Amino acid sequence: MLKRILIILVIVAVGLLSYCIFVENIFAQRLSPKDQVEFALNDLKLEVGYNRPSKKEREVFGALVPYNEVWRTGANEATTFSTNKDLTIMGIWLPKGDYTLWTIPQEDKWNVIFNTKQYPWGVDDQMQPMRESKYDILEIDVPVEKLQKTVEQFTISFDNSTGDLNLTMAWDNVKIAVPLNYQTKATTSITQ
Repeated sequence: MLKRILIILVIVAVGLLSYCIFVENIFAQRLSPKDQVEFALNDLKLEVGYNRPSKKEREVFGALVPYNEVWRTGANEATTFSTNKDLTIMGIWLPKGDYTLWTIPQEDKWNVIFNTKQYPWGVDDQMQPMRESKYDILEIDVPVEKLQKTVEQFTISFDNSTGDLNLTMAWDNVKIAVPLNYQTKATTSITQ
């Protein structure tokens, strides 16, 4: 019995070591750590899962993140967006569900894309975004707001501070806000 337990423990240890060497060091701190942002109001629940790259004195938009090209909107795994209720975003209906979130940054606006497919990673082995446009369900343009203060680490959040619900993204000296509209059961709405 003890011999079997030791054999199982050795197999588990070898498996973990192999995973660390060949896939990902599970004990090392990630350069772009994972984060999860949640928002709840009445019966609405929203969630974003993403990875947070840092500026590190680099030029971000137009360089590290090229203009007019699809960006995985973070680092590592594809960024995910979940809603348990139907939303309207700039007049376009987004049914409840799970999505991947992609963007095409430009100097004065960003194209924000909700895609129905879940991807195992954000880019392929040639560093090209894994997004397949045939699964796009919603695509909008939102204006860029230039910030006075630099945001060191890419940040996604929900902002309902003025009663208008927005999904915000900020990095370097740039911020965008995606207006989210949701009908509550009492037929009042949170709108932009």
